[in-house]
Amino acid sequence: MSSSIPSRTWGGQWLRGRSDAASRPPSALYGLVLAVVVGIFAMILGRWVPIIGGPVFGILLGLAIRNTVGVGPVFRPGLQFASKQILQWSIIALGFGLSIQQVAQTGLESLWVTLITIAVAFGSAGLLGKWLGIASKLKILIGVGTAICGGSAIAAVTPIIKPEDHETAYAISTIFLFNIVAVLAFPLLGHWLNMSDAGFGLWAGTAINDTSSVVAAGYSYSAAAGDHATIVKLTRATLIIPICVVLAMLVAWREKKQGDSGFSLLRIFPWFILWFLVASAMRSTGLIPEAVTVSLNLLAQFLIVVALTAIGLSSDLRRMALAGVRPILLGLGVWVAVAGSSLAVQRFMGAW
Repeated sequence: MSSSIPSRTWGGQWLRGRSDAASRPPSALYGLVLAVVVGIFAMILGRWVPIIGGPVFGILLGLAIRNTVGVGPVFRPGLQFASKQILQWSIIALGFGLSIQQVAQTGLESLWVTLITIAVAFGSAGLLGKWLGIASKLKILIGVGTAICGGSAIAAVTPIIKPEDHETAYAISTIFLFNIVAVLAFPLLGHWLNMSDAGFGLWAGTAINDTSSVVAAGYSYSAAAGDHATIVKLTRATLIIPICVVLAMLVAWREKKQGDSGFSLLRIFPWFILWFLVASAMRSTGLIPEAVTVSLNLLAQFLIVVALTAIGLSSDLRRMALAGVRPILLGLGVWVAVAGSSLAVQRFMGAW
């Protein structure tokens, strides 16, 4: 005789939701708790292996759970909230750790190289992506991730262009692959090219995607190179603001052109970027105690991990597999173009 008591065992049946879940509206709490718990494990792993970092571990753990045990409908509202709203909150919190005065001098000196490499990143992403036949949103994600600051930039533009979760996961995974290559290869290449500390810091800060990887590569070269690379990277990260504004305007224009009756510039404007500016301005005034700034920075890192974990938990690898190897080829081509253009500009100007 079969039992009428539902199973409560840990595993696929629990994560797919209990059979009575469909009889009531699903709460966002379930998905949020799942994303936070997995995110905590990702943060711990990121501390142990800082070259990979918590955000990447978050999306990898999320992908593993989603595509093995499974994640049912009861978790979807919370995961959607985490991957969208918490994502925006994390970007705002990042603003409290960025002081305009801190990066002004080095930032202005490196701005010309940064602008050239960003232009090369978007140009090569557009041309190579078109040749490879890659969807436009995935091209934008890989392009902006390579041009600006890896996973953080992808996180910033995601609420604007609204890609599929599997596209976001694929872009972050592609960026992660070349972060690892850069951390291992850049210091060796820098010594082989006999680059100065400032020259290597400028190269690493403009050509490596993720901030943690920039820091790892820079300080493995020398302390001075690490300091220079970090400041260049912070300056480069601020350019996500105009990039987001331009993308928002393009999306708004496209919706209006397609006759979207619900078009509204106020609706589509990325208000979280405006609040990011407010947070950065507050940080620059010096009114926020250093202890609070450190706490806000830790909070921002954790929120990013939670948001990216939720994206991983929402992503179907079978759909990602349909994209094939072409996005990886796109990421490789854009990364090589950016790294090469940074070196070429410095060599031409005698900067290293």
